[in-house]
Amino acid sequence: MTREEVRGADTDEAAGPGTPPAGRRLTTRETAELLGVKPETVYAYVSRGQLSSVRTPGSRGSTFDAAEVEALVRRTGRMERAAPPPAGRPVIRTGVTLIEQDRYYYRGVDATELARRRSFEEVAEFVWTGELTAGARFAAPHESLAAARRAVASLPEHSGSTDRLRVAVVAAASADPLRFDLSPPGVLNSARGLIPTMVGSLPPAGGQPLDDEEDGPLARRLWPRLSRVPADTASLTVLGAALSLLADHDLAASTLAARVAASAHAHPYAVVSAGLGVLEGPLHGAASGLAHRMLTEVVERGSAAPVVADHLRTGRRVPGLGHRLYRGEDPRAEVLFGLLAEVPGTAAAAEAARDVIATTARHAPLHANVDLALAVLSVSCGMPADAGETVFAVARTVGWIAHALEEYAERPLRMRPSGQYDGPRPPRPFPGPAGRTGFAN
Repeated sequence: MTREEVRGADTDEAAGPGTPPAGRRLTTRETAELLGVKPETVYAYVSRGQLSSVRTPGSRGSTFDAAEVEALVRRTGRMERAAPPPAGRPVIRTGVTLIEQDRYYYRGVDATELARRRSFEEVAEFVWTGELTAGARFAAPHESLAAARRAVASLPEHSGSTDRLRVAVVAAASADPLRFDLSPPGVLNSARGLIPTMVGSLPPAGGQPLDDEEDGPLARRLWPRLSRVPADTASLTVLGAALSLLADHDLAASTLAARVAASAHAHPYAVVSAGLGVLEGPLHGAASGLAHRMLTEVVERGSAAPVVADHLRTGRRVPGLGHRLYRGEDPRAEVLFGLLAEVPGTAAAAEAARDVIATTARHAPLHANVDLALAVLSVSCGMPADAGETVFAVARTVGWIAHALEEYAERPLRMRPSGQYDGPRPPRPFPGPAGRTGFAN
């Protein structure tokens, strides 16, 4: 995944005029000059998997393989003249996530395998840069974390987790004078501080004191803010995998909103705020809360049949089932259900989930999605109904930042659709006092 060695077998014979010797490493500026693009666009090529980069030790910059850059130079003209998408079917090019044949991939690598084998922070770095940074850790800047905690503490007690996260992001932005730096290194530095700030701003579950809360993996820091139940290794493994699995999922509604914000060159904190605003919808990030409440009721009543019947009788969808992008089981749910089997105390909720699937299958062959798997975790571990939404928000911040990096390298304000006006045609009388406008009373 990370290009550790420079290819040395290439020779200079095939190089065109002005191209560097193969095997040499190029700086971002040199690469941009050869490609005839801005430095920001170089990182867009990296995000699309068309170039690979290696971070220079002790530096914020990256270097690029000269032979690989030369090959891209030869291909660029053809790629840039690619046919536009059919009318009425807008397409946004992205190199972050591919979903096909009931699987999904981060930059060409199976996302479920990454989630099983790597930490959330390592997966985040890979989604952002295409490079695997072993042992990656994120730290919250002191000023940002203090501002976020003060802002969150001022909210009413009944505030939900997404309310707290939105406020935390705004407060963190106000504490970061460099937030307007939209260069890839600047955006990534902000992101690496923002995610732990979001986690650190959340109050502990049940008001319990936190130990070593600023250290260790994000999953370990997040757990005591979701549950009063002490976490064991299996529980943290599930939570970490859930964060990794939810890091991105192509152009979901919140990701599209984030890209629109980035298209206007909003800073990364504003991009995340845009995503959070959409995430709260019951058909998106909040769907796991609906699955949590349903699963709780199934456990209490001892059977899924009456609960499913109540949903169907009132015209409600049965939450946690089906996904428009997968014909079979959501691969994210498949991974989480497998890991949940190793967590003590999840048997009852897992059985309730299977009962829901079997009961609904009599009417429609729907498979479990990631919301149902998150509900098994939250119900089993005494978490609030919005715990899944919290996990979703923290995780998807990674994807929003990755898509923002791509969008910053595109033409600004390109996402400006035209409305199809269907109101009254002009000219109309100028409005005045009631009874004198010509409008119907």
